[in-house]
Amino acid sequence: MKGRPPPVPRDSVVLTGSDLSLEDLGRVAYDRELEVRLSDEAEDAVNRSRDYVESLLGEGGQIYGVTTGFGRLAEVVIPADKRETLQANLIRSHSAGVGELLSMEEVRAIMVLRANALSRGHSGCRLVVVKRLLECLNAGLHPAVPGYGSVGASGDLAPLAHIALAILGEGTVEYQGSLRPTGDVLKELGLQPLILREKEGLALINGTQATTGIGTLAFLRAVMALESAELAGAMTLEGLKGTPEAFRPEAQAVRPHEGQATSAARLTAHLGDSEIRESHRHGDPRVQDAYCVRCMPQVHGAAREVFRYVRRILQTEANSTTDNPLVLPDVGAVISAGNFHAQIVAQALDFLAIALADLAAISERRIERLLNPDLSGHAPFLTRNPGIESGFMIAQVTAADLLAEMRVLAHPASVDSVPTSANQEDHVSMGLAAARKVRRSVECLEYVLAIELLCAAQAVDDLAPLR
Repeated sequence: MKGRPPPVPRDSVVLTGSDLSLEDLGRVAYDRELEVRLSDEAEDAVNRSRDYVESLLGEGGQIYGVTTGFGRLAEVVIPADKRETLQANLIRSHSAGVGELLSMEEVRAIMVLRANALSRGHSGCRLVVVKRLLECLNAGLHPAVPGYGSVGASGDLAPLAHIALAILGEGTVEYQGSLRPTGDVLKELGLQPLILREKEGLALINGTQATTGIGTLAFLRAVMALESAELAGAMTLEGLKGTPEAFRPEAQAVRPHEGQATSAARLTAHLGDSEIRESHRHGDPRVQDAYCVRCMPQVHGAAREVFRYVRRILQTEANSTTDNPLVLPDVGAVISAGNFHAQIVAQALDFLAIALADLAAISERRIERLLNPDLSGHAPFLTRNPGIESGFMIAQVTAADLLAEMRVLAHPASVDSVPTSANQEDHVSMGLAAARKVRRSVECLEYVLAIELLCAAQAVDDLAPLR
């Protein structure tokens, strides 16, 4: 009798702690068939870090969060026989989030980022803890994580604690499309709950991964939206019988912002060999188009510059250690520092929300020009039977509603610090709020651009037989 065929190897992403790309993070978030594993070097780094913690424990020194309480309770020394209880209680007490659950994709992104941070070997946890996090991820076990519960300093404590509960075999997880008790799912998978040892509870929750994970997935959607914005803008120009003269490379060369030049080139490429353009190249009484059409390279290009900055910040944060305290065996030190403070990520995401709002604003103005018969040269609201039909009249109202919300969302979260923890944590980033805002802002922008694409397609269609 023939044996079973060998299993088909899964495509994989290997974590080293230093080179996880935003695109690979997105791939893992959306594709549960991808396997995530540690590199050999990362495993060695984790083991060295844990060995160093064990050596310090053997010497009897006091280490924050290892032999002491947390936050304002850092002065409380924890007896050796209570330290495992300390770590478990930390996870349970900090699982205090509320609100709508994060999406499966967002939870997966956070899990990957936390494993990647731990793999850098600055956290002091055992290798088995990091591997358990990845075992859960690879098995499609996704902890239920409420969307509210972090101020983006001292780490995204509540969201990460809800994920860490799964390692303890507690809480609720999404598995194969259903929410179920974690313990039941672990039993089905043949996995035993882990008992966390010194430092490990703190290592699992002290970091910026919720802010960074949610923000990164929103950013990746924004990148696609920007490409859609330039396609929509080019179609609108065609529908209005506009001129691409303002996009000529000579005009960009005298103001050499890279984003502006890129957007101008993209718009020009979309327009290609246009019959519509040829129909009015000569004898057109208009000297120049309105700003919402003519200045697309300047506005879209400004967004490209913001995107470049945001990408750099998110890429660096995805491959950073954001624990406290930092365990640095190579220099023989445990340092209480502030790498958990997400201000740089929060500000980047706030900046992104501003750029997205402006992309929506200029798109909405292009929609107006397409629908207004005094500006477009088309029938009112692009309808074939004005009066009997309203055409796209209310589609623009929807775009205006979305834009108004985006302008509210453009208010920065990162300037609204609210002190917590008995004023020990007296300046915080509100990074998770910034991530939630930009996630919603991207969704609104996608709708606005979809409306512009519909209107522009109708306007171009009305110019037939030109194309």
